[in-house]
Amino acid sequence: MTPSRTTQPPADLVITGCTALVHDDQERIGFVEDASIVVRGGVIEYVGPATGATTRGPATGAPGTGAPAAEHIDARGQVALPGLVNCHTHAPMVALRGVAEDLPAEEWFNDVVWPVESNLTPKDVELGARLACAEMIRGGVTCFADHYFSMDTVAAVTAESGLRAHLGEAFFSSQGPEGRERSLEFALRHRGAAGGRITTALAPHAPYTVADADLAATAGLAREHGLPVHLHASESRDQTDNSLARHGVTPIEVLERTGLLGLDAGVLIAHGTGIIERDLPVLERATGPVAVASAPRGYLKFAWPTTPVRALRRIGVPVGLATDGAASNNSLDVWESMALTALVQKSTEGDPRWLTSRQALHHATLQSARAVGLGEQIGSLAPGRRADIVLVDVSGPHTQPVHDLAATLVHSARSSDVRTTIVDGRVLMRDRRLLTVDVAATVRELAERLPALTDRSHGQRIQEYDKPPG
Repeated sequence: MTPSRTTQPPADLVITGCTALVHDDQERIGFVEDASIVVRGGVIEYVGPATGATTRGPATGAPGTGAPAAEHIDARGQVALPGLVNCHTHAPMVALRGVAEDLPAEEWFNDVVWPVESNLTPKDVELGARLACAEMIRGGVTCFADHYFSMDTVAAVTAESGLRAHLGEAFFSSQGPEGRERSLEFALRHRGAAGGRITTALAPHAPYTVADADLAATAGLAREHGLPVHLHASESRDQTDNSLARHGVTPIEVLERTGLLGLDAGVLIAHGTGIIERDLPVLERATGPVAVASAPRGYLKFAWPTTPVRALRRIGVPVGLATDGAASNNSLDVWESMALTALVQKSTEGDPRWLTSRQALHHATLQSARAVGLGEQIGSLAPGRRADIVLVDVSGPHTQPVHDLAATLVHSARSSDVRTTIVDGRVLMRDRRLLTVDVAATVRELAERLPALTDRSHGQRIQEYDKPPG
């Protein structure tokens, strides 16, 4: 006999008094005032008016609802949003924040970043990843897609922090077949880890550092094992022009001819600022899911164009928000990426009606979730979705008065207005207090290691920027 709702055990968490950002059946952004959210087993069971929560259980539960709960959060004056997704980053690179500034991309890579990265140890990666997780939790990021080295360590830190992550072990053709095999072994070993919070991908670096034969082999492994692929492609217009001059094809056309645009599990393309008109029909005819991650702050620093969001939207390619690594972006603030995406698109398109605040919120929520292959699990506050939730305080002087809540969230609120961050129903930060990461200890230990990490006297680098493999 199925027990009635009134005999169910208490919910894990009930949030009351908030304004909840929701999507209708056309995915339009809306807001529910004086809402309650009921979470059970890491899943949202109810979101809507507080009166509706009375059906969840006996009237002895959290104040303002009839739902009993192990934990209650009074969120009056706050907005509940789906947790933000950082769709492309290199989390451990926070250890290199500010190490190379005001340089063109080729000097940035060749003269500083890749020589420094040749010094990396798993301990450096661990400390950088832990600091990054703290930064993202404080900024309302509940899931991140990471593409880096020593990823066993990043997976361990992810599990410890409580975050959700989509992880891939990066490789270059210069590493030989062993690099690709390590990427596969990592993806299979950690797929579904941390109670299902970790998903994995194969992670070739880029078409200019991974030969076509290796990209084709990667596509074959992805099909065989049902894995997605996460890589850089058409990062800048220079990369596209160089590819056309050397090979007669664009990086996006390389992805097509090597089979990466036909994967059932999909491909996530980082940046795509060099996507040109001839690439659009290639992406449109892709037989597998394709998404692009856009990190506008870094493009402004490198004087690159921006991701062609409007053109990609027209052909149905979701564009998720990202930060890239903090060595180039200086920040893992996805909130800032959301605001910059809206502003840069208006400027680039010469149209103040594009991107609207509600469109920017759609990119920050459902489109970002789709970009990392989790469009059915996260990205909206709805029954059956995983309980990845952030609570944002909009009572400050910089967010008042509120005439248009969507505009307030995109253009007035800041990541520092996030009060509480929740993943799978577990509170990772409450009232700005981190509960799963010791920042002070991490910073102390990382500071002791920085001289050895940033030493460039050896003259070595892990790769040559924009040098074709082979």
